[in-house]
Amino acid sequence: MTITADPTEFAGQRVLISGGTKGLGRATVDRFLAGGARVITAARGELEPIDGVEFVQADLTTAEGAASLATAAVERLGGVDILAHVLGGSATPGGGFVALTDDHWLSELNLNLLAAVRLDRLLIPQMIERGSGAVVHVTSIQSVLPLPDATTAYASAKAALRTYSKSISKELGPKGVRVNVVSPGWIMTEGADVFLERIREANGGTLEDARQLVLAGLGGISIGRGAEPCEVADLIAYLASDRAASIHGAEFVIDGGTVPTV
Repeated sequence: MTITADPTEFAGQRVLISGGTKGLGRATVDRFLAGGARVITAARGELEPIDGVEFVQADLTTAEGAASLATAAVERLGGVDILAHVLGGSATPGGGFVALTDDHWLSELNLNLLAAVRLDRLLIPQMIERGSGAVVHVTSIQSVLPLPDATTAYASAKAALRTYSKSISKELGPKGVRVNVVSPGWIMTEGADVFLERIREANGGTLEDARQLVLAGLGGISIGRGAEPCEVADLIAYLASDRAASIHGAEFVIDGGTVPTV
């Protein structure tokens, strides 16, 4: 699928995207670049340069990594106008809640909740000073539709991010900073393939068996497919744009009809 972007939509805008080197994060980087934005992102390892993107090697699951990226954003871009928190994922084993150790829980919370909290705390104050800015947090439909075999900790962390987002929206709206949430369902990325492999290892069978197990846990996808990363990235860009100037403190679900309730 190809999404056509207005190349001037984000002209002059400075955008920080966490987790912007693969999957949905990379699609989000590409979408903002297509709109004319200046973009900065980070990853733990070294990365082949992306044209037009400032890159920082940092582990955003740590306070030190968040500080490194925030400092670079200020030094290289002079600050940020848009924060898109895309970083996330699940690396816990299958086997239900008893298989999760304290280390598993802390790892999921650092990746899926605290990485966003720390960057917000470091960078939103300069938005407040200017009286403008947009923040988009990517959560998951698993905050309301968890998969108990393998994603209890991930789903719990994303649910916390959802609640945190609503709370800060009440504080930041009067100060000119908009905060919204995008909650995807199944996205067709390489990360989804890794997740399926973990399910297969825990339960046996084939990757297709693992896929069917996940789909059964979700109750199916009404449109019959997962979302393309570019489709979710386009929603993130819309919420960060001036076209969504009156949208604040809201959650947008993009799941192909997976969640069976209104």
